[in-house]
Amino acid sequence: MDQATETAPSAVHSQNFWQNKILRFALLGLGIGIGLGALFLAIRPLFGPTEWHGMVIQSYQPVTNFTLTSSNGEPVSLIDFRGKVVMLYFGYTFCPDVCPATMIELSDAMEILGDKSEDVQVVMITLDPERDTPEVMQKYVTHFNDTFIGLTGTPEELIAVTAPMGIFYERHEGSSAAGYLIDHTATVAVLDKEGKLRLVYPFGVTGADMAADLKYLVRE
Repeated sequence: MDQATETAPSAVHSQNFWQNKILRFALLGLGIGIGLGALFLAIRPLFGPTEWHGMVIQSYQPVTNFTLTSSNGEPVSLIDFRGKVVMLYFGYTFCPDVCPATMIELSDAMEILGDKSEDVQVVMITLDPERDTPEVMQKYVTHFNDTFIGLTGTPEELIAVTAPMGIFYERHEGSSAAGYLIDHTATVAVLDKEGKLRLVYPFGVTGADMAADLKYLVRE
C-alpha cells in the first residue's frame, strides 16, 4: 500500500512531462508552419501564377525590332519600349465591335494595375493605314487611356511587322455607311521587359485576367 502511494505521484509527473513536451512540439510545429506559409506568400509572386490566362510562348529571342509612325509623325521603334512590358494589339479605328471591346479590356487592366501600369505600355498598330492617319490613331487610343500609343505606317511597313507575328488581315466590303471592313486576327501579344514574346491573349480575355498575369511580368 505504501509502495503504491509512493509511485503514483511519479507516474503522474512522468505523464505531465510528456504531455508538456508534446504540446511544446505541437506549438513549435504550428509556429514553423505559419512562418513557412508567410514566407511562401511573400515569395509566391516571384515564381509566376499557377496558371496564365493566355497562351504561353516559350520565346528565347526578342521580337524582331520594327519602326512605325506615331501620332506626332515621329518614328517609334519597338526597342524604344525595352524595360517595359509591352502589349501589342493589331486593329483599326473603324472596327465596329472587336477592337473597341479589346481596347476597353486593356484599359481595365491598366486601371486594375494602378501604379504598376507605369511598367506596361499598350501599343495599337493599325491595319488600315488608308483611313487611320497618325492623328486619327492618337484620338482613338487616348479615348480609352491617355497612356496608350497608336502607330501606323505604309502598307509595306505593316506587312513587315504583321507577317513575322502571324497577324492575318484582309479587307472586304461592308455596308455603304461603314465602307470597307477588315477581317483580322484579334489577339493581344504580350512582350516582357526584354522584348520576348511571352503570352498571346485570344479575344475575350478580361482586363482582370490580363492584370493578374501582368503583375508578375512587371516584377521580373
